[in-house]
Amino acid sequence: MFSRILVANRGEIAVRILRACGERGLRTAAVYSDADRAALHVRYADEAYRIGPPPARESYLNIPAIIAAAQASGADAVHPGYGFLAESAHFAEAVLAAGLAWIGPSPDAIRAMGDKVAARRTMIAAGVPVVPGTDVGLSDDEATSAAIAIGYPVLVKASAGGGGKGMRVVNTPAELPKALAAARREALNAFGDETIYLEKLISRARHIEIQILADSHGNCIHLGERECSIQRRHQKLIEESPSLALTPELRAEMGAVAVRAAQAVGYSNAGTVEFLLDRSGRFYFLEMNTRLQVEHPVTEMVTGIDIVKEQLAIASGRRLRWDQAEIAFKGHAIECRINAEDPYNNFLPQTGLITSLLEPTGPGVRLESSIYAGWEVSLFYDPMLAKLIVWGETRAEAILRMRRALAEYRIGGVHTTIPFHQQMMDNIRYQGAQFDTQFVDGPDGFRMSAAPSRDLARVAAIAAALVEHERGQEAVILGVPCGEQREQVSSWRQIGRTNALRTR
Repeated sequence: MFSRILVANRGEIAVRILRACGERGLRTAAVYSDADRAALHVRYADEAYRIGPPPARESYLNIPAIIAAAQASGADAVHPGYGFLAESAHFAEAVLAAGLAWIGPSPDAIRAMGDKVAARRTMIAAGVPVVPGTDVGLSDDEATSAAIAIGYPVLVKASAGGGGKGMRVVNTPAELPKALAAARREALNAFGDETIYLEKLISRARHIEIQILADSHGNCIHLGERECSIQRRHQKLIEESPSLALTPELRAEMGAVAVRAAQAVGYSNAGTVEFLLDRSGRFYFLEMNTRLQVEHPVTEMVTGIDIVKEQLAIASGRRLRWDQAEIAFKGHAIECRINAEDPYNNFLPQTGLITSLLEPTGPGVRLESSIYAGWEVSLFYDPMLAKLIVWGETRAEAILRMRRALAEYRIGGVHTTIPFHQQMMDNIRYQGAQFDTQFVDGPDGFRMSAAPSRDLARVAAIAAALVEHERGQEAVILGVPCGEQREQVSSWRQIGRTNALRTR
């Protein structure tokens, strides 16, 4: 096993990895931008190194700065987390060239699955079903002809994309030119590559992903599925495991296909194979995420396997500890992403100071967070603040537990998506698992109920002023001169005095 790990990331995932390393007895090093100087992951690590100013391109995407920090810390391995450079074959090669271990798949595997069209070709050769689509590098005229051949609706997708970036739904020929331009522009800004391709849009599909683990000795297993259909603009909002859409037979079939997909590119470490499942039970390869997923905790909750610790073990050359037959699933887990967004205002991103924080706890509740009271939510990074995960013996119990946990959760100072999740847990269609990827964005999908009054803060201030006025009146009754320093009196004594006055 390694002795010191550098975590090349920030936020809740950096804290998550640091904790796993701590449980393994490993020393840790963090990196931070100027905006994250007081961040929680900086406090958790044994050492921390500044890597640049707030913009991600000058800090968390700054490969030379991160490599220099790893070398200065004496780290012998780098964990990239997710996002930023986690799926950069160039970064993985730079880590290895610096004489450090890379906690992830090989650069070749990242490159093979990072190019979505190349991945499609590899999957077709491996006998994995894929969504009908085109090759890359289409001109506008070629895209127009291809869309007609595939049949509307279609998806315009960035070849180097992920997380919904550079993706547009096109329902009619008239929408295509604008969608092509927007997808290219967004892909260029996000990935530095404007190459796009087209795929057939599978309507009313469910988004199912399979978690896999593979070692460098040729062993590969899957850890079941995650249901990721509750999403907005291709960004996941709620994930759970298992999916009620899968039978045991379909789960085994999809798991076997996911393992075959990973083996087709010589994959090692943790990864996720994503599928679209249509209403007839047919499934299609969507993409493979060559990294740790945001929603990995739900798999950990139902399998009892710590995926991050397994990443560390695999990267150090160890064999998998299980055969497929030994993987068992217990209960049901749900994860809600808590974002700094206003769900009553079209999920507008929020910034500002977190003025107060009350976090949920109790049986079956897990919280992965990177915030604290006094933390400034920055405009430079992803708006996700935390992930709230619950486990129950049944899905119904998990929903009830999530409702309770959300009711306990209080984040003051910024609007968050907690109200969205509360309303979702109360939604009958969600409770009955009657949803698909259009459940939030679709014309007949979920809609937030009326927002509570925005005057609550003003009402609270008025109430506080009234309380203070009442205290002043009480001071007069008790004979305390105005402006005189009052002695410290216990709350019990104050209540006793008040009650005595009332009985006179």
